[in-house]
Amino acid sequence: MANNRSSYQMSPFPVTIISQLLVVSIAALVVYWLIKLREGVAFTSHVKIQIFNLHPLLTILGFIIFSGEAIITYKGIPATRPTLKVTHLILHLIALFAGILGIFAVFKFHNELKVAHAYTLHSWIGLATISLFCLQWLLGFVTFLFPGAKSATRARFAPWHIFSGVVIFFMAIAAAETGLMEVFMFHKLERGQEALVVNFIGLLILTFGVCVGLVVVLPLERK
Repeated sequence: MANNRSSYQMSPFPVTIISQLLVVSIAALVVYWLIKLREGVAFTSHVKIQIFNLHPLLTILGFIIFSGEAIITYKGIPATRPTLKVTHLILHLIALFAGILGIFAVFKFHNELKVAHAYTLHSWIGLATISLFCLQWLLGFVTFLFPGAKSATRARFAPWHIFSGVVIFFMAIAAAETGLMEVFMFHKLERGQEALVVNFIGLLILTFGVCVGLVVVLPLERK
């Protein structure tokens, strides 16, 4: 019976490869969209849309991609446990800084245009996500790295750390998808090249999320 169950298991490695192809595709489409179709990006500009464009750039490529890579790295990359811990931590820290900068950019854009802040579902999910992500990172740092909790405490906390990490990651996916929907709503996109690009970005982000979820649930290979 045990042999029959093990025959259905697969390595997370093939899913990891697929996820990296998705990362390249998402990055290429987002850069093409913002540079070629939406006038580029800038922290300071008289063309205010350039300031706003930093928001999807940093939150998609910085926050979602790096947080997803942090999750994948810990499960899908063969390395020693200390190396995986440090890599996991650093990638999540990069994601956190990118997410904070992305939110700062959209608040700056709203301030300069005198637009109200945080009144849509997208903004509520996004702010909740970055807040929980920060808390998750701090708890993970204290529990698993430095100074580190007792082994029994780490063992009890680990399943909750994994669960909450996956939940927060999919909250980020939800924030991205609702944000892309707002592009259609506020910029009145119709059928055309930009609408297709935005739709494909949304589909690729969702598929990337599925791959990350698969990497989490698939068992590690045991030799």
